[in-house]
Amino acid sequence: MDLLGALEELRQPLDRELFPLEIGDATTDRRALRELTGQLDDYLLPRLRAIDAPLLAVVGGSTGAGKSTLVNSLVGVDVTEPGVLRPTTLVPTLVVSPADRDWFMAQNVLPGLSRATGVGPGALRVVTADALGAGLALLDAPDIDSVVTANRELAAQLLAAADLWLFVTTAARYADEVPWSFLRSARERSTALAVVLDRVPPEAAGPVARDLERLLEENGLAGSRLFTVPEAALPTEKARLPADAVAPIAGWLAGLAADAAERSRVVRQTLSGALDSLATRVPSLATAVERQEAGFDALRSIVTAAYAGGLADFDEGMRDGSLLRGEVLARWQDFIGTGDLMRSLESRVGWLRDRIVGFFTGRAPEVELRDALESGVETLIKGVADSAAERALDGWAAAPGGPGLLERAGPVESARLGRASAALGEQAETAVRGWQEYVLDLVREEGAERRTTARMASFGVNGAGLLLMLAVFASTGGLTGIEVGIAGGTSVLSQKLLEAIFGDQAVRTLTARARDDLRERVRELLDHEADRYLALLATVEPPPGTAAGLRDAAATVRRHRAELPGGDQA
Repeated sequence: MDLLGALEELRQPLDRELFPLEIGDATTDRRALRELTGQLDDYLLPRLRAIDAPLLAVVGGSTGAGKSTLVNSLVGVDVTEPGVLRPTTLVPTLVVSPADRDWFMAQNVLPGLSRATGVGPGALRVVTADALGAGLALLDAPDIDSVVTANRELAAQLLAAADLWLFVTTAARYADEVPWSFLRSARERSTALAVVLDRVPPEAAGPVARDLERLLEENGLAGSRLFTVPEAALPTEKARLPADAVAPIAGWLAGLAADAAERSRVVRQTLSGALDSLATRVPSLATAVERQEAGFDALRSIVTAAYAGGLADFDEGMRDGSLLRGEVLARWQDFIGTGDLMRSLESRVGWLRDRIVGFFTGRAPEVELRDALESGVETLIKGVADSAAERALDGWAAAPGGPGLLERAGPVESARLGRASAALGEQAETAVRGWQEYVLDLVREEGAERRTTARMASFGVNGAGLLLMLAVFASTGGLTGIEVGIAGGTSVLSQKLLEAIFGDQAVRTLTARARDDLRERVRELLDHEADRYLALLATVEPPPGTAAGLRDAAATVRRHRAELPGGDQA
């Protein structure tokens, strides 16, 4: 891999949204991502692919600084449109030598800007000027402090794509903060820079120029080339400056265009600075991505905890005897009654078993009890799923990044997330019926042994299976009053009858297996419910390891930094 390959590797993970969650200063993080991506696409990659291509000088500055007038004056042709309305430069104009037109029209630089029409947002107007020597192009950029956000962003993008900044300010506004924020950026990236101090009253030329030089030095830009353009009374807003006023700048640019070695020095200075800036910009971006990764982990943990709580609620529902209430209790009571069941249980198990034979050999009561038990379990599943969904939604609404994610999903989808899915009812029914069949299979398997065959015959597989299903919920926690006696009788009786058939150790084993199987089926249902939340995360979450990948890519760029053609070998 060479330096170009290392940069291409760095570019790859930047193609997708890395900051979907509103965590930390996400707006700043997104801007940093756009700036890095833009400089890679607009400058670093194109320039490394064609190190000896024409030099691009971007003319930038504040509103009303006279950038367009300066460009027209430098090339001696009205190629841009100055005016009194602000903002003036709406579509950037790239002025090139006729010899370089094909290069710039081929979108080797600023590939994201269309050259087809030259008008409208996202367009780059390319014009030729015979006075401009081959090897150098001037780009008239929008105002860096434009009232139009898109113009400000485009101005920053164009400046980041430049080999050379020709920064224009005025005697009245050279101390403003906005220009200096851009100039400090040039310093941080070692961008080649020349400053044009425009509209300087003759009597103030010396003091203003010295003060600007002082500010340049204080901001780490000492030695930057400084040109002064005296204030001139122009007949119209669109008139060009006198030739002698811009002669020093025009002469310097002409010399730069004619001197391949000097152009190469400028290019490598800016290219080196841009490469070096990656050493801090990429790790900073990776740290911001890690904040996003932590945010996604936290949101995922909320969902996991909510549905783990749902499974715990189901476990409690199996233990607390609540499933032996209502319809299940009524169907059981129809057969057993509530009189002296508990008093007679120990001495009359055989008699009770004989009574139950009649119950289990009649199909209708058996089916009613089985259906009632099925309905009760399904209701419990849907209840815990609803509670888990509500907890997950509340957790997201209160967690960093969660509200924005729900807003992105929309109010309808967010409302759906707050309750069990519409398909859960059918899925729960299928799961419970599958569990009941599993229980019957357990009974058949256990009853196949000869020692239990005769005892099984008096109950039948279905009857013994129903007793085992009831035993799974053999607890009276949460019941009150007469329900305790009835449900307790149900549990103890089913337990005693099962022991009479299979033996106490086998009953404990069968009950545990039946309970574990039901619990696993419910866990799968709840996991499927949780997937609705996790799928929403997956649609916007950066790929795992993105932050680490960015750091590794930056380290690879540093290792190949010495390969910069003609640059430092340090």
